[in-house]
Amino acid sequence: MTKTMSLRAIVLAASCLALSSGQAAPAATTASTMPKLVVVLVVDGLPNEQVQRYRDQFGDGNQGGLRRMLDQGASFSNAHQAHGVTVTAIGHSAILTGAYPYVHGVIGNNWIDPVTKKSVYCTEDSNYTYIGEETKPSDGTSPAKLKVNTLGDELRYATGSRSKVITVSGKDRGAILLAGKTGTAYMYMDESGNFASSTYYMKQHPEWATKYLATKPQDRYYGKTWSTLLPEAAYAADAPEELNAPKPGSHNRLPYTYYSESGKTDSGYYASLRVGPFLDQLTLDFARAAVDGENLGRNPAGVPDLLGVSLSAHDYVNHAFGPESKLSHDHLQRLDRMLGEFFTYLDKRVGMDNVLVVLTADHGFANTPEFAQTQHFDAQRLDGAKLIDALDAHLAEKFGVAKLVQAASLPNIHLDYALAAQQKISRETLENTAARFLLAQNGIADTFTRTQFESGAVQGTRINTLMRRAWNRQSSGDLMVITKPYWYFASSSTNSGTSHGSPYAYDTNVPLMIMGKRWIKPGAYGQYAEVVDIAPTLAKLLQLRPPAGAEGRVLVETLR
Repeated sequence: MTKTMSLRAIVLAASCLALSSGQAAPAATTASTMPKLVVVLVVDGLPNEQVQRYRDQFGDGNQGGLRRMLDQGASFSNAHQAHGVTVTAIGHSAILTGAYPYVHGVIGNNWIDPVTKKSVYCTEDSNYTYIGEETKPSDGTSPAKLKVNTLGDELRYATGSRSKVITVSGKDRGAILLAGKTGTAYMYMDESGNFASSTYYMKQHPEWATKYLATKPQDRYYGKTWSTLLPEAAYAADAPEELNAPKPGSHNRLPYTYYSESGKTDSGYYASLRVGPFLDQLTLDFARAAVDGENLGRNPAGVPDLLGVSLSAHDYVNHAFGPESKLSHDHLQRLDRMLGEFFTYLDKRVGMDNVLVVLTADHGFANTPEFAQTQHFDAQRLDGAKLIDALDAHLAEKFGVAKLVQAASLPNIHLDYALAAQQKISRETLENTAARFLLAQNGIADTFTRTQFESGAVQGTRINTLMRRAWNRQSSGDLMVITKPYWYFASSSTNSGTSHGSPYAYDTNVPLMIMGKRWIKPGAYGQYAEVVDIAPTLAKLLQLRPPAGAEGRVLVETLR
């Protein structure tokens, strides 16, 4: 009779083999040594270069959260959101699925539905509504468009749904895409300043959330001023403020006071909180309430819980003023201190020896064109609507057929193959004609066609790899376009600020830090890493099956 080895015997044999070969085997985690709470922090729109540029000013010791993670955790300087369309929804989807867009199905914040040819939002779902809040048709209420599961889903599966997975964010997509299919998401409401969940997750809020929201914490910032945290000399290397012309009522100079034209707390005031430190403070305060209310990290079943917190304000600040600005610089310093206070709270509540923390970002940022031009870079905003109109006009002139461009949500462009076939225009002829026109336009670096993607012709370079990962056969366009470095798509009315979305390093290189002294070896790591490595690494530490679409590697170099 064939004998099967026990799991214990297999582990012992593997350990002996590793020792005999001179390699130290990572210690296996057991239920008693697993983290009681996993905290996944996402700083929306934080380029890694900002962490490196400002790190010497972060709070000393445990005063600064970013400082604490750099000193006590493992930090990767060469970590990337390794796909070609670097936007919030795609980046958040990658973190806990470990998957790329061609698998997880989220190809943008918005995209064109391949059937209706109308724009859809990444988390919209008319089957559900916000709890106690107005819900518009395009509001994000569920993860229906996310095609794979997350680490939190695997955690709940492995523990018979006893583990709790709670996420909170200033943006609906930031919370929903971290929560996966079986977690619970709470998001900031611009109209009321509340945090709310949706009927996808529950019929009504739990008692702790209702009590917390009744205190109206968002109102305490009315009339409060955002001023610089550090001495003025600390900002000397920032971009000159003159590059961003002052605008009455805007946030483009410090100090700035939060108020509304009505003279009272209203939707205008609540929306204004997004740009600046107070939204992030509200998000972290709600996360604390969730830890207390759900008893996260003290699960009576003895299983780990997961808390996801996506901090949205840095993205709003960088969009408005650029990562080189004084406002972005100060906001990051304030966020560092907020995270320091949050870790101190977790230490008292759960004990940091029981907590594993991951911090990353969904994408980086380009500098504003105005600043980039002072550094002698060719940088401009490219009017996407004009580009699409010009392409459609060119195709009409070339083939004598109008409306061969069906729809566009850049960088994706959808062509009307059926109309072309009626006119005896082959698919490849239409694609190639459109691609040649686009490549001749100012600001365009490259164009890819559906035929190229489907035939496997998009190979070789890193950018080709990133774009191939970003293209989803079912949902993406028939053409994908890339701007030149330092250029980005914008509307004709945009004349300030900046954006992201490209496959270039300033958009892909993000922080990746892991802290937990019982499981992680601290240090600065120069190895190449990707955000999709987070989910497999956490799965290893939590003894879970990796999420279905995960393609990342376990960051074994960081494990004790």
